[in-house]
Parts: sequence; structure tokens; C-alpha cells
Amino acid sequence: QVQLVESGGGFVQAGGSLRLSCVASGRSIRFNAMGWYRQAPGKQRELVAVISSGGTLNYADSVKGRFTISRDNAKNMVYLQMNSLKPEDTAVYFCNAAGTYYAGDYFGRESFNSWGQGTQVTVSS
Repeated sequence: QVQLVESGGGFVQAGGSLRLSCVASGRSIRFNAMGWYRQAPGKQRELVAVISSGGTLNYADSVKGRFTISRDNAKNMVYLQMNSLKPEDTAVYFCNAAGTYYAGDYFGRESFNSWGQGTQVTVSS
């Protein structure tokens, strides 16, 4: 199993910045992709940004030019730098990671797709 924990959310005025962090824990993790999703009240969860194992980046159109996703493989961490925040960015932000981990001598390496519990980001006008 692989567990994810997010941090860095908070309350900020429009135009401000926040940096979200996510750390993964597990045995011998190899990431295929890491990303950030968000869910606003009354709306479905949506993709914000994703980075593949090869470094390919993808962003939602609504955050392009404002948000930047990055990773630190040595620390099993992924980050989301959020600049020029808007009230529309208010949501719970979730970290997501997919890949493989070591599940023991019998099972060997197994795939995973894990989610964090989320961190609240609130942007005031």
C-alpha cells in the first residue's frame, strides 16, 4: 500500500500564492504519474495538473500560466505552486499518485493508485 498526505492549504486573498505539498509513503515506490485534483462545493472532482514519470506536464486550461506542478523523486514528493489565485480556485485539493510498490516476497511488485485526504484552499475576493 501507498499512502499520500497533503499539506500547504490555507486562506489567501485573490492574487496571492500558496504551495501545496504531498508526500508518499510505501515500500520501493516507482511512480508512473503524480497529480493534483480539486473539488469545489457542489462540483465534481477535476484534474488540475499531472506530471508523468518522464516529466511530461499537463494542466487544466483554467490554471495554465498560474500553477506549476513539480516533483522530488528522492523525497517521494510532489508540489503544486499556485500563483495569482482566484476565488474560483477555492476547493479541496487532492494529491494523486499511480505506479508500483513492493508488496512482499510472495506478491512482488504491485500497482497502486492512491489518493490523499485533501487540503482546503480558500481564496477570498
